[in-house]
Amino acid sequence: MKRRFSFLFFIIVIVCLLLPERLAAQLPDLRVLEAEHFLELLVQGRYDEAASRFDSVVAARLPAVMLQQVWESLQQQVGRFEKYEHFTVTRSDPYFSVRLTLRFAKGVLLDLKLVYDDRDRITGIFFLPAKQQPYQLPDYADTSAFHREPLKVRTGRYVLHGELTTPAGPLIYPVVVMVQGSGPADMDETIGPNRIFRDIAYGLSSHGIAVIRYNKRTYEYAGRLDPDSLTVWEETIDDAVSAVRLAKAIPGASGVFLLGHSLGAYLAPRIATKVPGLSGLVLMAGNTRPLPRLILDQMEYLYSLDTLTAEERARLDTLRKKVERVLKGDFDTTTPAADLPLGIPARYWLDLRNYDPVATAQSLELPMLIMQGGRDYQVTTFDFNEWKHALSHRNNVDFRMYRNLDHLFLPGEGKSRPSDYLIPSHVPEKVILDIAEWIKTVPSKK
Repeated sequence: MKRRFSFLFFIIVIVCLLLPERLAAQLPDLRVLEAEHFLELLVQGRYDEAASRFDSVVAARLPAVMLQQVWESLQQQVGRFEKYEHFTVTRSDPYFSVRLTLRFAKGVLLDLKLVYDDRDRITGIFFLPAKQQPYQLPDYADTSAFHREPLKVRTGRYVLHGELTTPAGPLIYPVVVMVQGSGPADMDETIGPNRIFRDIAYGLSSHGIAVIRYNKRTYEYAGRLDPDSLTVWEETIDDAVSAVRLAKAIPGASGVFLLGHSLGAYLAPRIATKVPGLSGLVLMAGNTRPLPRLILDQMEYLYSLDTLTAEERARLDTLRKKVERVLKGDFDTTTPAADLPLGIPARYWLDLRNYDPVATAQSLELPMLIMQGGRDYQVTTFDFNEWKHALSHRNNVDFRMYRNLDHLFLPGEGKSRPSDYLIPSHVPEKVILDIAEWIKTVPSKK
């Protein structure tokens, strides 16, 4: 039976989220053997046995039937599993992680990362880009034109590692704070072999603009966060506010801009209400539709890429009912996460229930640049047109459409598919130049 590998599967699979890593010596461990046996069970189609290794949280959110869907969907997109090449281990007490590097028929290398607790139960399962894929600088990144230095974004007891890039020439410059999309994301917004935010940061700093980017809290502190109490405030907003305040204190900062991608763009107007004095917003692939509706539309698109089976139709119907439940507000904090879209707990959805990104943006007087890829199936031209309908009458709001770019603002042809994200590429220079030139024109727009 055919399955599809959705980018959303990262949200479904990463039930424990990424743990901070500390490289350990390559010492033999029984959990390495257990991880190799887990892979063997996947390859042999013994999904019930594989799922029996999960702890109670993962077992509830990733039952055997869903584990089968993920494994088969993955091979549908990257080719049949060919071989297991080697392992690496990482310790972050009380957790122990094993990464098995897997090769697939289409030449794609992925790491199966299994996180074990102190009882040797699997408390996290991930399919990640293999670590040995180095980043190649895009041609437009002139490293002699800017300086790089580490920084830390602090919000209460949370400290997030990041990087500040500043122009080497001018002493006065605008500063951009970058906010990633959903899920645990590093400062580069690494997806597959691509590092979207590093492309943009180095490109902008090559044109005289400073940039702050940082790891998301769900990336650095995932193993220590309570998923049942998590909302977009803990996931994104609080740390973005801290980063903007940090940017304002940088000597030489002539103004601070907030650049959000995907979920970051969706939340950017809400973030802006908490930090007065921003110079402007850059929204890249920001949805106007409610997040539950967006998830359903994405899944319907992915299933439409091939003939819909009875089993897949049943899954869609189940998801549709969960989405409608959230949209109608027919739930509260006691509603089990399993009864809600993607198994995300109720508090997350309750916090977003009354949030309207368009209405919030309309209430702001800030200059805005709204950008959209024409091949984006996750956030579509429908959302882009909604932004235009609401804001095009304002002379300080600009719009850019890129017909051949996808959700990651990477080039491609034909229908966009999740497997496109695994193809090494760079954000085109045209996107970088449009952002840089717009930022430099903002004083006149004010």
